[in-house]
Amino acid sequence: MTLRREAFLDHVTERGEYGSRQEAERAARVVLALLGAHLVGEVRAQLAARLPEDFALILLNPLQSAEPLSPERFVRATAAWIEGATDQTAAWDVGAVLSTVADAAGDDLIKQILLQLPAGYDLLFGSPQST
Repeated sequence: MTLRREAFLDHVTERGEYGSRQEAERAARVVLALLGAHLVGEVRAQLAARLPEDFALILLNPLQSAEPLSPERFVRATAAWIEGATDQTAAWDVGAVLSTVADAAGDDLIKQILLQLPAGYDLLFGSPQST
């Protein structure tokens, strides 16, 4: 089931404790653009189908990444794309967006997504896995 745009942004705003929906939207756009570069094929298409349309398009037309980023570098890349962000605020942004994405995706799809990502991303999605 696709999450409505307002509901998606409400979740991100709440989890990120943002003062405005614009802040939540900016974080969502950057994080999804970076995430999209790491996912391929059916997994990316399935996730896009569960996101609001404009965010799905960002996921499907991602920022290019030469190599998969470690979770730490993913957070740093997020900080680089958000004006005034630090690694700490970017980690907060990533957690707010990816935990919302995880809820929209559901457990089965998240397991498939994590298989395409370097180790440690489970923490960013807010669902730590024991290894």
